[in-house]
Amino acid sequence: MSDHIVKSYDDDLNTVAAEVARMGGLAEAQVADAIGIIVKRDPHTAEQVVARDTRLDELHADIEDRAIRLIALRQPLANDLRRTVCAMKIAGELERCGDLAKNIAKRTLALADADPMLPLSRSIERMGKLVAGRLKDVLDAYTGGVLDKAVAVWSRDDEVDEHYNSLFRELLTYMMGDPRTITTGAHLLFIAKNLERIGDHATNIAEFVHYELTGRNIEAERPKTDALAPEQN
Repeated sequence: MSDHIVKSYDDDLNTVAAEVARMGGLAEAQVADAIGIIVKRDPHTAEQVVARDTRLDELHADIEDRAIRLIALRQPLANDLRRTVCAMKIAGELERCGDLAKNIAKRTLALADADPMLPLSRSIERMGKLVAGRLKDVLDAYTGGVLDKAVAVWSRDDEVDEHYNSLFRELLTYMMGDPRTITTGAHLLFIAKNLERIGDHATNIAEFVHYELTGRNIEAERPKTDALAPEQN
């Protein structure tokens, strides 16, 4: 294989990885902005988060196209194949994170004129910052190829679940004690659930990073605390 072909092949691989990293940065910003408006209830920022989701969808589609074309034309093997497939899978996880950030923003728009229930909103904001930190750490692990950092995110998966379960109980207590809080409480509950799911996607990315770097799945059972509420469709 000529040096020219090898360089072109490497460029294709690096382009896919760079696009995933760029998508990761945008997804991080979406999640951070969505978390920031849980307490502030800023309609302008919420509308921006909703509108920007289209860009993540476009990047996801572009990365999938690039990865499929690379597999079809270059027929990568071993490490290169793992790198390509994992890039495609990680892009899918990031697209879902963007969808969930958009859902949070839509909920905050619905709550613009409602009782802020500040103690609970701040608790959800704290949970959001924990989730955002996990997403940042796992994307740093991906871009830097740092296995230990990915494993650390994976091993702390149950922290987010515990926060969510605590919030779930607290919100139910509020709603049962004062029926006037039911509408606001239900929206906040769905926001907390969306954050819990973003945490799950960060853990999924950690598993893909582990597989890309080692060629093996994580064999231990994922640390998980059962969620108290049903999944939101």
